[in-house]
Amino acid sequence: FKDCTSLTKAPVLPATTLAVSCYNGIFYNCSSLTKSPVLPATTLADSCYRDMFNGCPSLTEAPELPATTLADSCYWGMFYNCTSLAESPELPVTTLANNCYREMFRGCTSLTKTPVLPATTLADSCYSSMFNGCTSLTRAPVLPATTLADSCYKYMFLNCTSLSEAPELPATTLANNCYNVMFYGCTSLTRTPELSATTLANNCYTEMFQFCSSLNEVHCKIPSSYSSSQISSYASSWLLGVSSTGTFYTNADANWPSGVSGIPEGWNRVNEGAPTVDDVTKPLTFKATQDGS
Repeated sequence: FKDCTSLTKAPVLPATTLAVSCYNGIFYNCSSLTKSPVLPATTLADSCYRDMFNGCPSLTEAPELPATTLADSCYWGMFYNCTSLAESPELPVTTLANNCYREMFRGCTSLTKTPVLPATTLADSCYSSMFNGCTSLTRAPVLPATTLADSCYKYMFLNCTSLSEAPELPATTLANNCYNVMFYGCTSLTRTPELSATTLANNCYTEMFQFCSSLNEVHCKIPSSYSSSQISSYASSWLLGVSSTGTFYTNADANWPSGVSGIPEGWNRVNEGAPTVDDVTKPLTFKATQDGS
C-alpha cells in the first residue's frame, strides 16, 4: 500500500507467525491513514515491521506491540515521521536485538509520552535515533542499562529541542560510539547526567552535547588514567556550541584539556571530592540534638 495517500483504513493483519521483512514499508506514505491494524504476533522476524507506518502523518494512535521476542531491525523506523502520534506503545521486552528500536519514533514531532525501557543489557544500535527529532518531548525515559553495546544510544535524542532533563546513565564501562551525538541540539538541556564511567571506548562521548546552547553544568568523572589527548579523542567536540559560561564538575586529578573537546573556555572547574580552601580553613560548627548531646 506504499504511497496510497487516500487510504484511511488498514486491512486486518491476523498473522501470528511472521517472516523476514513481511510488513516492511507496507503503509509507507499512507498520509490519510488514521488508525493502525492490530498486530498480534509475539515472536518477531528480522525487519518485520521496519518502516511500516513511515510517513503516516495522520496516524494518531499506535497499535499495541505484544511481542516478547524481538529480532534484528524489527521496529526500525516503524513510526518514522508520524507527526500526529503523541504517545508510544508499551515496550516491556528486556532482551533486545541489533537495531530493534532504531529510528522507531524519529520525527514524531507530537510525541510527549515515551515507553518504559527496562532492558539492562543492550544490543548494537538498539536505541539509535529512537527519538531523533521528537521536538515536543520534554522528558526522556529512564535508561537503566549497565551493559552497553556499540552505538546503542547514538543519536537517540538528536534535536529534541524541548528536552529539559537528561536521564541517568549508570554504566561504568562504555562501548564504541555508545553516547555519540546522543543529545546533539537539545537546546533546552541545562545540565548533564552524572557521567561516572571509568572505562571509555572509541568516540563514546563524541559530539554528545554539541549545540546544547543552554547547557551550563557538566558532571564527568573521567579517571586520571586517561591522558589529555585520549580525552580529546573520546570526547571530540562534545561541548561545541554550549553556553559561554558554566561549571564543570570533575575529579581533581583528571587530565582534562581546554576547549570544546574538554572543558570549554570561560567555564569554572570544580573538583568534586577534593576539599576547597574554605572547607579547610573555616571553623567547625556543631548543632546540639534535642537531648543536648
